[in-house]
Amino acid sequence: MKSISFTEFRKQASNLITEVENGESIILIRRGRPVAEVIPIVGQDIKTPSWKRPGIRLKASGKNLSSAILEDRDAGT
Repeated sequence: MKSISFTEFRKQASNLITEVENGESIILIRRGRPVAEVIPIVGQDIKTPSWKRPGIRLKASGKNLSSAILEDRDAGT
Protein backbone atom coordinates (compact mmCIF):
# COMPACT_ATOMS: atom_id res chain seq x y z
CA MET A 1 0.00 0.00 0.00
CA LYS A 2 1.33 3.39 -0.96
CA SER A 3 0.82 6.67 0.95
CA ILE A 4 0.89 10.00 -0.86
CA SER A 5 -0.03 13.59 -0.06
CA PHE A 6 -3.18 14.98 -1.59
CA THR A 7 -1.13 17.62 -3.45
CA GLU A 8 1.07 14.96 -5.02
CA PHE A 9 -2.01 12.91 -5.87
CA ARG A 10 -3.45 15.85 -7.82
CA LYS A 11 -0.18 16.30 -9.71
CA GLN A 12 0.16 12.62 -10.57
CA ALA A 13 -3.49 11.56 -10.68
CA SER A 14 -3.41 9.84 -14.07
CA ASN A 15 -0.36 7.72 -13.25
CA LEU A 16 -1.66 6.87 -9.78
CA ILE A 17 -5.07 5.80 -11.10
CA THR A 18 -3.25 3.53 -13.54
CA GLU A 19 -1.46 1.98 -10.58
CA VAL A 20 -4.82 1.44 -8.84
CA GLU A 21 -6.16 -0.23 -12.00
CA ASN A 22 -3.18 -2.57 -11.77
CA GLY A 23 -4.05 -3.57 -8.18
CA GLU A 24 -2.17 -1.00 -6.04
CA SER A 25 -3.96 0.66 -3.09
CA ILE A 26 -3.20 4.28 -2.23
CA ILE A 27 -3.74 6.19 1.03
CA LEU A 28 -4.22 9.94 0.60
CA ILE A 29 -2.64 12.11 3.29
CA ARG A 30 -3.85 15.65 3.98
CA ARG A 31 -2.18 17.81 6.61
CA GLY A 32 -0.36 14.77 7.94
CA ARG A 33 -3.50 12.65 8.42
CA PRO A 34 -4.88 9.86 6.24
CA VAL A 35 -8.18 11.02 4.73
CA ALA A 36 -8.97 8.53 1.99
CA GLU A 37 -8.03 5.19 0.52
CA VAL A 38 -8.14 4.60 -3.22
CA ILE A 39 -8.54 0.90 -3.91
CA PRO A 40 -9.21 -1.13 -7.04
CA ILE A 41 -12.66 -2.57 -7.60
CA VAL A 42 -12.41 -6.35 -7.57
CA GLY A 43 -15.04 -8.97 -8.20
CA GLN A 44 -17.88 -6.62 -9.07
CA ASP A 45 -19.60 -6.38 -12.42
CA ILE A 46 -18.92 -2.91 -13.66
CA LYS A 47 -21.80 -1.73 -15.81
CA THR A 48 -21.15 0.41 -18.84
CA PRO A 49 -22.53 3.92 -18.26
CA SER A 50 -25.63 4.70 -20.31
CA TRP A 51 -23.82 7.40 -22.29
CA LYS A 52 -21.35 4.80 -23.57
CA ARG A 53 -23.98 2.24 -24.60
CA PRO A 54 -25.37 2.27 -28.14
CA GLY A 55 -28.53 4.33 -28.57
CA ILE A 56 -32.00 2.94 -29.14
CA ARG A 57 -32.91 2.56 -32.78
CA LEU A 58 -36.56 3.12 -33.56
CA LYS A 59 -38.20 1.46 -36.53
CA ALA A 60 -41.58 2.23 -38.02
CA SER A 61 -43.38 0.42 -40.76
CA GLY A 62 -44.38 2.29 -43.89
CA LYS A 63 -42.66 5.23 -45.54
CA ASN A 64 -39.74 7.02 -44.03
CA LEU A 65 -40.23 10.54 -42.69
CA SER A 66 -38.36 12.34 -45.47
CA SER A 67 -40.53 10.69 -48.14
CA ALA A 68 -43.71 11.70 -46.30
CA ILE A 69 -42.50 15.31 -46.02
CA LEU A 70 -41.64 15.47 -49.73
CA GLU A 71 -45.06 14.06 -50.65
CA ASP A 72 -46.79 16.67 -48.46
CA ARG A 73 -44.78 19.45 -50.11
CA ASP A 74 -45.67 18.18 -53.58
CA ALA A 75 -49.34 17.94 -52.58
CA GLY A 76 -49.28 21.61 -51.57
CA THR A 77 -50.21 21.18 -47.91
